[in-house]
Amino acid sequence: MVKYWQIFYTNFISNILGYGGGPATIPLLQHEVVDKYGWFTNQEFSEMVALGNALPGPIATKMAAYVGFSQGGMIGSIIGLFASVAPSLILLIVLLGILLKFKDSPRVKKLTHIIRPTIAVLLGVMTIEFFFDSYIDVGVIHTILLIIAGYYFLEVKRISPVYVVLGALIYGAVFLGS
Repeated sequence: MVKYWQIFYTNFISNILGYGGGPATIPLLQHEVVDKYGWFTNQEFSEMVALGNALPGPIATKMAAYVGFSQGGMIGSIIGLFASVAPSLILLIVLLGILLKFKDSPRVKKLTHIIRPTIAVLLGVMTIEFFFDSYIDVGVIHTILLIIAGYYFLEVKRISPVYVVLGALIYGAVFLGS
């Protein structure tokens, strides 16, 4: 029963504090499942993020279901999934009137401008951690090759991230599979 509460708490807190959507919850969820509970290593977590990005749909719910399933089976998966959408559901129902009333407030706009860079820094820190984990696990040549290829296909060729992640998964299976 304690494990189910931990699954709920982990996903609920990550999603209630993850202002900005699914990608903003990733560093928060990483802190909970890697640092706090030790359910995953950084490498396992980065693989979960990669797989979550390769599949269609919101990443936060996919990751919550995966974390829940890995720690508590099917019931854990359902609890994790519910916990990931519960903050949005509760806030939407309770605060909709207040948000509509104050949406043009200068304070609300200022808060949004403050929060965006904070989320960008959190995502940057997580990216650096993923880079060093990748560098240690697969080596500098593969890491640099994947970074350059990812940049080229995303920024120069403007290929969908889905195909870039899928290509990286295939590359890993062919060249890095053990």
